[in-house]
Amino acid sequence: MQKIRKGDKVVVLAGKDKGRTGEVLSVQPKEDKALVRGVNMIRRHQKQSQTQEGGIITKEAPIHLSNLALADPKDGKATRVGFQIQKDGTKVRVAKRSGEVING
Repeated sequence: MQKIRKGDKVVVLAGKDKGRTGEVLSVQPKEDKALVRGVNMIRRHQKQSQTQEGGIITKEAPIHLSNLALADPKDGKATRVGFQIQKDGTKVRVAKRSGEVING
């Protein structure tokens, strides 16, 4: 089970976007990277195609998972992730800061 998944709210711990929060759009576990909405924006020159207009576009670049931390469901601050097995036998992610179960 992964600690950071698609749809999670995360806080950036290091880099030019330190302190910013965003939602994880996709996770690339083989490269240990994730795409976060509105974080690590880059500008790229794009050639015009039938479907896409040409010009300079801004988009998110992948950011390393070590530079991300899950946002605590209670106060939104960065927290570490733990795992717990519930009474019904399911394994859930738990915020170490508040002890709350993370949805998803």
